[in-house]
Amino acid sequence: MWNYAKGGFKDTGLMFCGLMFGDHSKCGINTMFNSGTVVGVNASIFGDGYPRNFIPSFAWGGAAGFITYKLDKALDTASKAMARRNVELTEIDKEIFKTIFDESANYRVWEKNK
Repeated sequence: MWNYAKGGFKDTGLMFCGLMFGDHSKCGINTMFNSGTVVGVNASIFGDGYPRNFIPSFAWGGAAGFITYKLDKALDTASKAMARRNVELTEIDKEIFKTIFDESANYRVWEKNK
C-alpha cells in the first residue's frame, strides 16, 4: 500500500486491505479498484480497467491515464457539493485544498512529462 511517510509502497502485512479514498474524491459507477489502493484528496476516477494502486490528490482520469484536476475547478465542485448539504466551503478549507494541491504536485508524475 502507498505510504506517504516513506514516499513509496510498503508491505502492510495484512491479508486483506480495502480502498483508502480521500475527501472530496469521486469515482464513476462500476469503477474497479485493486485491494490496498490509495486515492488522494479531490481525485476523480472513471473509465474501464483498473487504475494504478496509488492515485495522487487532484488526479483526473483512470486506467488510461491521468491529468491534473485544476484547483479552481476542484474548489468549485467542492463548494457546490457542500452547498447541497447546507455547508459552506470556508477560506480555511480553500487554504487546506491549496496546500494539499501544492504538496501533492510531486506525486502527479504526468505533470513532469510536459
